Amino acid sequence: MLLSSCSTSKKTVYFNDQQDAILKSANLPSKNVIQANDLLSIAVTSLNPAATEIFNKPNNSYVSSTGLGGINLTSPGYLVNEQGIIQFPVLGDLKIAGLTTNELRLKITNELVNRKLLVDPIVIVRQLNFKVSVLGEVSRPSVVNVPSEKISLLEALGLAGDITIYGRKDNVMIIREEDGVKKIKRINLNSSEIFESEYYYLKSNDIVYVETNKAKVAGSTRTSQLLPIILSALSFGAIIIDRIAR
Repeated sequence: MLLSSCSTSKKTVYFNDQQDAILKSANLPSKNVIQANDLLSIAVTSLNPAATEIFNKPNNSYVSSTGLGGINLTSPGYLVNEQGIIQFPVLGDLKIAGLTTNELRLKITNELVNRKLLVDPIVIVRQLNFKVSVLGEVSRPSVVNVPSEKISLLEALGLAGDITIYGRKDNVMIIREEDGVKKIKRINLNSSEIFESEYYYLKSNDIVYVETNKAKVAGSTRTSQLLPIILSALSFGAIIIDRIAR
């Protein structure tokens, strides 16, 4: 019984094999490349505000299908189409799928300079819809928006209220889609190996799923089996009492 209790306790603790240490950041965030359906904010500045203005006109390429009171809502930004292209003022169609936001920044900057459209332009690119989904046995299953474009698995779980006592820390699933291919990786948060994993930092649109442990499944199954019996017994008791009262 004691051994069983110790084993259960270990499964509920994060990184129970980690001693005091200084860990190098070997697992820097992997490149988060632009994909179809990404929504981008692109701002351009230069020493000539009048010449720059045309590159900063509001772009409503992203339109939601539903809105409050049946009114469509729009969000300014450049929506990457299925071909990985955006239409940028003056520069026209830009093929940007597969680039990082920094590579896109350099691409636009070079285009503006080489075509002599602006002198010393400053281009800022941000992804507006960087998000991850956290599902399963967490306190607040939710879609987490990430303005900083960088989030670790632990931060995502924290923002979702952490794993409940019924969640399996030794079998957290991460679902990631890249180039049309879904990749599934299972992470053991009882082990400190996560600190060296390429999945320590999440990518946009990653899905984190925390599986329910056997104790809750068994309890739920037992409850579902007993509930009809209890209800039947209560109904039978009510009928007997009613007849006696008559």
